Amino acid sequence: MSKIVAIAKKELKTYFKSPIAYIMLIVPIGLFNLIFYMIIEQNREVSLREVFRVMEFMFIFLIPILTMGLLAEEKSTGTMEFLMTAPLSNTTIVLGKYLGILIFFSILISLTLVYYGIAEYFGSPDRLTTLSGYVGIWLEGAFFIAVGLMTSSWTRNQIVAAIAAYVILFGLFFSTALTQYFSGTSKLLIEQLGTQGHLEHFAVGIITVADVTYYLSGILLCLILTRLSIENRLWQ
Repeated sequence: MSKIVAIAKKELKTYFKSPIAYIMLIVPIGLFNLIFYMIIEQNREVSLREVFRVMEFMFIFLIPILTMGLLAEEKSTGTMEFLMTAPLSNTTIVLGKYLGILIFFSILISLTLVYYGIAEYFGSPDRLTTLSGYVGIWLEGAFFIAVGLMTSSWTRNQIVAAIAAYVILFGLFFSTALTQYFSGTSKLLIEQLGTQGHLEHFAVGIITVADVTYYLSGILLCLILTRLSIENRLWQ
């Protein structure tokens, strides 16, 4: 566990030494502030439900940028070989990298808690619904990060890694649009694979075992595939 934490700390330190970390904190928060004001002004409703939906869509664009260099850069610079010959298991490397970016994402999410403070000051928002929404958006972000880490393990090229992550995430996000062409079991399967329906449940205060399982199993699957990728050196 200590080795996983050490890798995560190293990842965070490296991240905060580059301008991209601050850009990824300032720009999204600035956009969220604007969107939060517009939603409150238009709906006249003290609720974060629409904010969570906007966060979901924006994270599809932002997270591949955050994750594209996690392993791809290590490979392009040759430091991946050093990591793999160090006294570290492949699982430790994957979990350390994942934990580091997950902590950064959690910091980003925590900065949006000011919206709840504003909503609480000007109205009486449903606290359990807000908490549920934050749990949902955090789980979805954790899933997106796992997807980005997986695609970063497939190639040396960061741009290719980001594009692959975009393809998967947009496919999951817009898959519900295809349900009109299917029926029965196929339609149900596509609905379950899409992310929108799962987050919607959290956003309205409904937490189900099926939704939590969806995100956790997705994270686990991506981390396993990432480990297999670096173990078999698929980028070579």
